[in-house]
Amino acid sequence: MRKKITAAVVGLGLGGAAMFLTGGSAQGHGFSTDPSSRQANCADGKVSDCGAIENEPQSVEGPKGFPEKGPEDGTICAGGNESFKELDDPRGGDWPTTDLKAGADHTFKWSMTARHSTTDFQFYVTKDGWDPSKKLTRDDLEPKPFLTVDMKGEQPPAEWTGEGKLPEGKSGQHIILGVWNIADTANAFYSCSDVKF
Repeated sequence: MRKKITAAVVGLGLGGAAMFLTGGSAQGHGFSTDPSSRQANCADGKVSDCGAIENEPQSVEGPKGFPEKGPEDGTICAGGNESFKELDDPRGGDWPTTDLKAGADHTFKWSMTARHSTTDFQFYVTKDGWDPSKKLTRDDLEPKPFLTVDMKGEQPPAEWTGEGKLPEGKSGQHIILGVWNIADTANAFYSCSDVKF
């Protein structure tokens, strides 16, 4: 009996230490499902060789403050997490794409496995002429989000939707980067969606 209690206490201590060391939050996780994100495509089995992200598409968490802060260039799609580096691999520009119409109204969707007090959702798009065969950098993205959905600290529902206009004048293959900014932690969740306008 004493061994069982000791093991339980040690297990709880290690779990708490891991959360403290990673800065992770058990309170909120989520990812873009429309347009379909790289992690959604991995979890759905549309893409293979995705590593750990196949089982936890909701966990792409990194420092908030993008673009001034946040994950380093080349690690943006994985939120700076080495464990999810497969999301940063451009695969020769061969990720599945979602067809969109530039300038059209769109319903953005995120799946939340746990909800969290939210500052906002921001959506960025790549510049014309960016190279889809290379890892995503800040210089590849338009400097300002084309859409920001202010959440005023509210918790999103399990299936969050936000209405907005897609960027004007885009054609061909692009990435839409979704950033879910958490209100009460230092982190945000990152989601790269490969799209075709």
